Amino acid sequence: MTTAATPTLSVVVCAYTQDRWDDLCAAVASVRAQHPPPAELLLVIDHCPALERRAAGGLPATVIANAGPKGLSGARNTGMAAAAGEVVAFLDDDAVAAPGWTARLLAGYRDPAVLGVGGLVEAWWETGRPGWFPPEFDWVVGCSYRGLPEHGCEVRNFIGANMSFRRADAVAAGGFRTELGRVGTKPLGCEETELCLRIAARNPGALLRHEPGAVVRHHVPRARTSWAYFRARCYAEGRSKAQVARLAGARPALSSERRYLLHTLPAAVARGLGRGELRTVAASLAGVGTTAFGYALGRLARPARVPAPAGEPARVAAAGPRSE
Repeated sequence: MTTAATPTLSVVVCAYTQDRWDDLCAAVASVRAQHPPPAELLLVIDHCPALERRAAGGLPATVIANAGPKGLSGARNTGMAAAAGEVVAFLDDDAVAAPGWTARLLAGYRDPAVLGVGGLVEAWWETGRPGWFPPEFDWVVGCSYRGLPEHGCEVRNFIGANMSFRRADAVAAGGFRTELGRVGTKPLGCEETELCLRIAARNPGALLRHEPGAVVRHHVPRARTSWAYFRARCYAEGRSKAQVARLAGARPALSSERRYLLHTLPAAVARGLGRGELRTVAASLAGVGTTAFGYALGRLARPARVPAPAGEPARVAAAGPRSE
């Protein structure tokens, strides 16, 4: 394996509300404390002028406004377009990077074949993990879940709160699709998965690497610990995965999900039954059922014409499931 020089790094944090001001300050401080420090820290404000003014006057970061459509994907694209670093890393505004985060991410790029590196997202439960909440479903709150690899390895996609890409390759792939992903508090997602699939498809032989030593801690407020939020997020995940399957094909879009259904969930149910944790078992079964229901409805819905990422030809999503 040829070893490349360590690339320069830009860190992008996207924010949309003043309600997370304390979290945002903690996120910025955690990046500023990194060694090595990033070449720049870009704070992208998603269509919230009041927050933009407050951040520009009070945070040690380059503050820019989202120049694209409202939503996390548009904000991330704005940050990526403005970034000067060879690698661009994304950190959520309600997450803090652990010491060594930048070093661990950058170490992965010593291999020229690596086009992206993502890390571990630990849940910080503000009011404690609910007794019924299965660790296998921590993806519901945007965190790493039981069943993910525990050692460095190649993966299909990253968790959005802690991911990085070679900027040139992510830009060449067209960036994040703005019709996917979270807008405000609407719990949609999968834009990270879709971009990872597109980068891999454009670059045969390239690697996307999971580095569990690159750790961030993600704040999980009380509002995300309710049964209603759990159901809503599972349903939204199913709908989002249906859209990704239309764009990328069902085989790549659902490869990790098949392993999850065949191995991770059966182990979780068996573990819960063995320990008498019937509420956790019930939540696991309800979660997978709700996600599958959302996916089925998403696949049955009339396909919409979706705008192509920059640099790609426009296309119409095909009706019906793709063959595998």
